[in-house]
Amino acid sequence: MAKKKESKKAKASKSILAKGSIDFLRNYLNNASPTGFETEGQKLWLEYIKPFVDDYFVDNYGTAVAVINPDAPFKVVIEAHADEISWFVNYISNDGFIYVRRNGGSDHQIAPSKRVNIHTDKGIVKAVFGWPAIHVRDAAKEEAPSLKNIFLDCGCTTKKEVEALGVYVGCVITYEDEFMILNDRYYVGRALDNRIGGFMIAETARLLKESKTKLPFGLYIVNSVQEEIGLRGAEMIVQTIKPNVAIITDVCHDTQTPMMSKISSGDLSCGKGPVLTYGPAVQNNLLKLIIDAAEKNKIDFQRASASRATGTDTDAFAYSIGGVPSALISLPLRYMHTTVEAVHKTDVESVIKLIFHSLKAIKNNHDFKYIKKQTLVNK
Repeated sequence: MAKKKESKKAKASKSILAKGSIDFLRNYLNNASPTGFETEGQKLWLEYIKPFVDDYFVDNYGTAVAVINPDAPFKVVIEAHADEISWFVNYISNDGFIYVRRNGGSDHQIAPSKRVNIHTDKGIVKAVFGWPAIHVRDAAKEEAPSLKNIFLDCGCTTKKEVEALGVYVGCVITYEDEFMILNDRYYVGRALDNRIGGFMIAETARLLKESKTKLPFGLYIVNSVQEEIGLRGAEMIVQTIKPNVAIITDVCHDTQTPMMSKISSGDLSCGKGPVLTYGPAVQNNLLKLIIDAAEKNKIDFQRASASRATGTDTDAFAYSIGGVPSALISLPLRYMHTTVEAVHKTDVESVIKLIFHSLKAIKNNHDFKYIKKQTLVNK
């Protein structure tokens, strides 16, 4: 009897990921995809998702869209964003040091001593963020890292040497840090915000294909560019697709680690399931459908609130083309906008399951309006 119970438990906890899923995730995260320069990452994503869909297209700025049932008039979007934060070369000093400016919300405090790749027309140029040694700093007036003092050293002694390597103002810079699995529990790396979302929506497409699920609508699986600088890719692609419904996935803050405030950021935890957000941009009837799907399929979830905007592509979809019913499924993440962003493996699978089951609950021509129109009776 004990063996049978163990067998059932093992079966219940079996991963929904395929043999090649983690290989794709590793390659996808290790590849650079800075805001405005997402093309190579989009190529990887499209190559992975193509076998699971009927068609695909890419817009002028690089947002990639894979489509199931492209001829269906009713259109549902599942969306993530493809870009990662990075830096730009902003100034090269006469003695060969490089000063930077942000491309997205890059954190100046984590920069010192980091290794980076400068992307040039001649290929990758290696560099490091230098910093004065602890021995020579004045502890009484310690200077914190800021955009005024962080700098790159690529081993050159003059501006001419730097330029000869192919480095110029405007070159984009990414960190070297790569994917790893921590304690067989967390996926860790740079840019999980939000290429882990691109992974999850691609895996949803794979599940739909492999389960032979027939959807009664067109499904647009959208990997948007330029979210980190103001939801720009989503703003553009919503005008192209003109969807009827949108489910967005992004990351949110795990608040269980030191120096995090549950009072201001909520009580959210890695390992306890997807986070569903309440807020003006979130369409309540769509949110209820997602909650019902979670409860029916025994998927644990957490709740969060957004006072005005969600700060995600949800806002771009919700407040466009007359208002698109939109909802946000977030993945709890530790250490956002660092090179060691971390998400729990079980949460990743739970988000995929929740999107999958939510899609199955949406009907063709589904009416999400709060007030249904009634026929007027003239007296």
